[in-house]
Amino acid sequence: MAAPAHKKITRAVHRHRHLSKQGVLERAFTFAFRGLVYAQIWEDPAVDMEALAITPDCHVVTIASGGCNVLSYLTADPAKITAVDLNTAHIALNRLKLMAARTLPDHAAFHRFFAQADSRENVAAYRDVVAPHLDEATRRYWEGRDLIGRRRIGGFARGIYKHGLLGRFIGAAHLLARLHGVNPRRMLDATTLAEQRVIFEAELAPIFDKGFVRWLTSQPASLFGLGIPPAQFEALAGDERMDAVLKARLKKLACDFDLKDNYFAVQAFGRGYAANDPASEGPLPPYLQAANHDAVRARADRVDVRHVNFTDFLRDQPAASADRYILLDAQDWMDDDQLNALWAQITRTAKPGARVLFRTAGEPSILPGRVVDAVMDQWAYQAEASRDYTARDRSAIYGGVHLYVLRDAQ
Repeated sequence: MAAPAHKKITRAVHRHRHLSKQGVLERAFTFAFRGLVYAQIWEDPAVDMEALAITPDCHVVTIASGGCNVLSYLTADPAKITAVDLNTAHIALNRLKLMAARTLPDHAAFHRFFAQADSRENVAAYRDVVAPHLDEATRRYWEGRDLIGRRRIGGFARGIYKHGLLGRFIGAAHLLARLHGVNPRRMLDATTLAEQRVIFEAELAPIFDKGFVRWLTSQPASLFGLGIPPAQFEALAGDERMDAVLKARLKKLACDFDLKDNYFAVQAFGRGYAANDPASEGPLPPYLQAANHDAVRARADRVDVRHVNFTDFLRDQPAASADRYILLDAQDWMDDDQLNALWAQITRTAKPGARVLFRTAGEPSILPGRVVDAVMDQWAYQAEASRDYTARDRSAIYGGVHLYVLRDAQ
């Protein structure tokens, strides 16, 4: 399955000749993207569920990524979720999370597996409880070995959030900060928003003024760890230097939200989920919160995980068969032909009142002027709401969160 999966990612990313500068970067990115990229997805599910207004009759179609939001959407009680992805590791992670939710005995075991994710008991729980119920491909992935010969399931005994492309990127960023005499974990010492701002401005912000950091962040390959392909690098930078853009995004993450309520910041600065108050479970995605465990467990069988391209999946579906579409930032990767093919299928399969949610590296929506008017005229862009969702997205990575709603048929 790995070879066909890589070919699908290649078709999505490669736009230039092999030996051109952009072509080399594109091929380096697809090589890096072959394994696990996101152990945790970096789109805020609280914003998503508010924007999507999921109802009990909804069929939700989403890109799977790390699976956090797929399982979190279950708390909104949709009828069905179809999660698609081109990355084999993400497919295996989604299927593992869903089966663990169904088979582990209680929330404590589920929390230990995916919130703590650093216990040898997790490997035993996988072997004795979860693995017997998994499909063959998923078992083969988790029981297979990584590049240095360790079984992949062992990542849940070593802190899975330190692994994968993004986990290693965050680790490298911590190392770079330490080389400049700064420990990013200091952010977690703050107890108020005012203290968060003081620590950021005094300790983290000056790193971005260093010559080496300015040079490093200007290299497209340096952001492969964020899952940003070369085409998206240009959209993220816009007319500014990349160091200034990254500094502004990190400032939003560090300063705009209370750390006691922002698990994205805790992951970025602490490299894992951790409670500031030992008596509480700390900030967590909805699917890992104790109050939601019974709902996630009971509804896990509503999720269908597919190893397929989003457009190809929709092409095989009946007309007017889906209600909610979540594209993450995948459109930033697409050329105009791919965008038009995608939106033609979204429009064909959309039920009345359908909603589409996506994110972009830059601030504006990328659709105007690229998707044909005959399609776009059927959708209403929710500009004011989109600005509000962008401001409140706690992950702080993206320039824009965008919501489109299908217009009433005339």
